[in-house]
Amino acid sequence: MIRALAALPFSGWLARVGAAAAPPALKFNELYGRVTVRGVEYSDKIKSLSGQTIQMTGYMAPPLKPRLDFFVLTREPMSTCPFCTTAADWPADIVLVIMPPGRELDPTTRGLNVTGRLEIGVKRDDETGFVSLVRLYADGVSNKA
Repeated sequence: MIRALAALPFSGWLARVGAAAAPPALKFNELYGRVTVRGVEYSDKIKSLSGQTIQMTGYMAPPLKPRLDFFVLTREPMSTCPFCTTAADWPADIVLVIMPPGRELDPTTRGLNVTGRLEIGVKRDDETGFVSLVRLYADGVSNKA
């Protein structure tokens, strides 16, 4: 492998190294396998990626506060904060994104690319009371190209 990389021009080496380092992508339609009377079941793909660094693309749900140490990633943009009104409901396929300690994010309506460690399972946040099924502990958040 090293000899093969050494034989490439520098731009080819960067492309090859960058491609090898890219985390697997997880799409919203890959979160759950099926819905049963007991609730949703995780897909085989998400179960195989749990604990690994992955990449997801989506939109920030309207937040409760101006600076965010966590946010909810959704498949489509949402116009109303589901925390703020009873008329709005959370979609079934949401991901709680938790920023690293000491890092905050400004709210945005742009599409986002989020990279981080995937965690699945029912978890209740002691501070907010929010219950999540899928969490992404963010390493990086950038605007969608």
